[in-house]
Amino acid sequence: MEEKTVNKTNSNSYTFIFSIVMVVIVGVVLAFAATSLQPRQYENMRKEKMQNILATVGVETDRDGAQELFDQYITEQVVLNNEGKVKEGVDAFDVDLAKELKKPANEQNFPLYIADVEGKAYYIVPLRGAGLWNAIFGYIALKDDVNTVKGAVFDHVGETPGLGAEITQEWFRHRFDDEKIFDDNGELVGVSVVKGNASASKDDNKVDAISGATITGDGVSDMISERLNHYLPYFKSKTDIKVANN
Repeated sequence: MEEKTVNKTNSNSYTFIFSIVMVVIVGVVLAFAATSLQPRQYENMRKEKMQNILATVGVETDRDGAQELFDQYITEQVVLNNEGKVKEGVDAFDVDLAKELKKPANEQNFPLYIADVEGKAYYIVPLRGAGLWNAIFGYIALKDDVNTVKGAVFDHVGETPGLGAEITQEWFRHRFDDEKIFDDNGELVGVSVVKGNASASKDDNKVDAISGATITGDGVSDMISERLNHYLPYFKSKTDIKVANN
């Protein structure tokens, strides 16, 4: 009787074992790649953060020059508590607003960057809030009167391309230039993104919205006023402008 030869490579057990081995190998390779690239990714994120902070005061740079210019123009980095007092032992650059916003306001850290550009002082406040689909964030720089906006930068996690995602565009950012964050009564109201606001006035605390992106625009408005109000005690100590007593 003729004996049949079984091809082991066609057996179910072989296929199963081969699949497991390949999954393990691929997993190890991916884990090694991720671990190897992590320091570079972290460094790129740090430099991009520096670029965004510098952009609010009109200093543009690529990633290669970010560290040098950041060290040149950012003269002070502090972290404030909710009373506007400087906290010791906390690095402003390492404060993660996504984590801070989960805490009660009186427990949060409020980072602040102070820049000196051609002899003029600017106060740069990190921002974070909610857009239509996910988080929005950025930075806003105030001139030394802590009332007039020097510049702003915005970014997002998942806003709609061509609509809410347009908050990253330079033309939208520049709408905030020279706007005021205090109204005529000395109330800190921030800068509101308002549909149909075609006024060229820089004293109305408003900029024109992006068509079709109302919710994202409202998120930008809320983010600016909510974050800046936490810095109000500090602003009061740094300026003689009219500020309402809250």
